[in-house]
Amino acid sequence: MRAEAGPRIEFDRVVVEFPSSRGALRVVDDVSFTIADGEFVAIIGPSGCGKTTMMNIVAGFVNPTRGRVLLDGRPIAGPGPDRGVIFQEYGVFPWLTVKENIAFGLKLAANRAAPSERDAICDRYMRLMGLADFADAWPKMLSGGMRQRLALARAYAVRPQFLLMDEPFGALDAQTRTAMQDLLLQVLQTEGKTVMLITHSVEEAIYLASRIIVMSARPTRIREEIRIPFAYPRAESVHETREFNELRSHVRDLVMKEYAAQASQQLARVAD
Repeated sequence: MRAEAGPRIEFDRVVVEFPSSRGALRVVDDVSFTIADGEFVAIIGPSGCGKTTMMNIVAGFVNPTRGRVLLDGRPIAGPGPDRGVIFQEYGVFPWLTVKENIAFGLKLAANRAAPSERDAICDRYMRLMGLADFADAWPKMLSGGMRQRLALARAYAVRPQFLLMDEPFGALDAQTRTAMQDLLLQVLQTEGKTVMLITHSVEEAIYLASRIIVMSARPTRIREEIRIPFAYPRAESVHETREFNELRSHVRDLVMKEYAAQASQQLARVAD
């Protein structure tokens, strides 16, 4: 992975509120942090705390109510080809073949490539993702792990500077999830990206990220920022180290305390 440099993404006292029957519902509350060039930052916290909302601001899908989110020093005005978004639900078009899915973004104005270049890019990412033998297959013919590899290939093909990933491996079985994590690290080692990952998995956050931001229950605030001490490239054996297990226990304890706080909030609302 590339060495970290100056901030590429900056959250500056961000507040997000949505209308509700009880008035304004605050989801994100005074959140400030940065993501440096080439950094892999994992955001973890209770379900429904506002993690995805934060990612959607960076993607350009949501605007903050107050504060600002900057991309290379400029306020984010909307979606752009510099940001590739990967969701838990396999973001592929069922009516297109594997190769057509990967080529899709390369036919749009923002990333248009000549046919020969388009073919070369598709071939490269099909090889990287182990999909070369399935170029003409339909997504319904692929396993869950293969469809998610296809989603990654399509996101990478348009050469975004940023990867925004919302629980990308959450629907996969444990073995496939581990393989996908290793594949992601391998590709990032070659390609280099600035990554923001939303996950509920403490182990995944520690294994993949260079830094973890633990969020509180809603309205979400930063509970703690943790720099991961393991160098890249990483191997599965890091899971067996004392440092990994101590860090896992610490982060899990933080998250479980926030789940308990969230349950208390829900009980209080029911009592009202």
